[in-house]
Amino acid sequence: MTIILTDQDKSTLRIAAYGAVTLMAAAGAAGEPHKIATAGSIALGSATGLIGHVLADHPEAKDLTGRSVAAIADRVLPALTAAMNLLKRQDPAEAANFRSTVLVAVETAQIRQDRPNPATAEMVRKVTGALDAAGADREAVQDGQDRPELQKTIEEIVESGFVGVSLRVHDERGDWAGSAGVAELGGTAKPPVNGHARIGSNTKTFTATLVLQLVAEGKVELDAPAAGYLPEFGLDRRITVRMLLQHTSGLFNFTGEVYDDGSIVHGIPVPYNTTGKEWVDIRFHTYRPEELVRLALSRPARFEPGTGWSYSNTNYVLARLLIEKVTGRSLAEEMQRRIVGPLGLSGTVVPGASPEIPEPHSRIYYRYEEDGGQQTIDITRYNPSWICTGGDMISTGQDLATFISALMGGKLLPASLLAEMCAPHPTGLPNMDYGLGVFVTKTDCGATLITHNGGNVASMTLMYSTPDGGKTLTAVLNWVDDAGMSIAAVVRKAQHRLVNQVFCGE
Repeated sequence: MTIILTDQDKSTLRIAAYGAVTLMAAAGAAGEPHKIATAGSIALGSATGLIGHVLADHPEAKDLTGRSVAAIADRVLPALTAAMNLLKRQDPAEAANFRSTVLVAVETAQIRQDRPNPATAEMVRKVTGALDAAGADREAVQDGQDRPELQKTIEEIVESGFVGVSLRVHDERGDWAGSAGVAELGGTAKPPVNGHARIGSNTKTFTATLVLQLVAEGKVELDAPAAGYLPEFGLDRRITVRMLLQHTSGLFNFTGEVYDDGSIVHGIPVPYNTTGKEWVDIRFHTYRPEELVRLALSRPARFEPGTGWSYSNTNYVLARLLIEKVTGRSLAEEMQRRIVGPLGLSGTVVPGASPEIPEPHSRIYYRYEEDGGQQTIDITRYNPSWICTGGDMISTGQDLATFISALMGGKLLPASLLAEMCAPHPTGLPNMDYGLGVFVTKTDCGATLITHNGGNVASMTLMYSTPDGGKTLTAVLNWVDDAGMSIAAVVRKAQHRLVNQVFCGE
């Protein structure tokens, strides 16, 4: 088979291969990094075939020298996945050759270290994971040949103003996944089809499911006062557990409230409106869940408990604290024990205050004004404790599809509680009723869907299912964000288009 590689493709291969060696050298810098890098480079230089010719043409990734381990990893790990993808599309044998060559070089570098340490072992794991992450993308390209209309749609959505889009669909025709755009500004690699993403308020659906499992076990009562489980906050005893999950408690939203007259009352700094730059400056700050709750309780409630509907992240931080109080375990432990482990959601993470996101993933960006000019920065890493259980989880398109299908298919909750979860309660929003941790909506063709979706900084993660779990859509859309949410209308249009194409055949 003839392989055609552009200059950019060749650069990706070199950065991936020599970058992997550079990572090993940087991680093991307590030894002799020059010797380590030389040993690994010799192993790469011995590669044969197409890979050998490409690597021999420029034997070093010179632009990686002098950078931190984290900076090198951010550049190299996506390049490893991209390199495997571009080779697999043209010649799987060359892809296998490249993978073996890189791993031999990495192993050689590791052996030559005087004192191997846990950091180098972890780097080997990350390098291997980045190489193996390309498998899902290869499957997507093959499947995509049968669904050109879906690929065309996401490509057109990217052209409307997005950096990258990945889409996964399960329907009567089987599974399809694909991506369009780029994984990072200035790059050429597509977003990973099954990459990790911050899923925003889809976290609420996971959290509500945990609470309802405790209800099923008789450990929590839906219509009991939440104060009975969390007496330390002095909650209004009219607020029930159901009201927390349904957003009918009236509690102030700690991320801020917008009132009917257009006035805004701020809570903590968030990436939008007048607090955007402040959020950027403190994006690695750690908030404790109790701190967020107490801030919300220090502000006037929007309405008397049970007399209205208002979306409030405070409700779900309280739900998290309730879960931890009742079970005696952390939310992360309960999530792993009850949902993530049983469903095999290997890409799903409750990050706590960690700013890290597992590879592979696309990068996200934020634009703001400073000194009279526009600044665009990479905000892929930030501390998600500011949103807490309102939207801090990380997952993949595949994991979200598995989760929502299992949930709607009755694998996580008894039928009676699943019915309660999906019972629509009016919100005052057009075609957006709310159950317990899910929205209930209708498509333009009249189909009922169970969804939540999660808007995050510079990203949105979609999660839709038919009520029986038989047809699902999950997607990640990334863009360059700003305090004014200038792309909001384009995001809504893209979301509407995807839903109607998948569930109405438009």
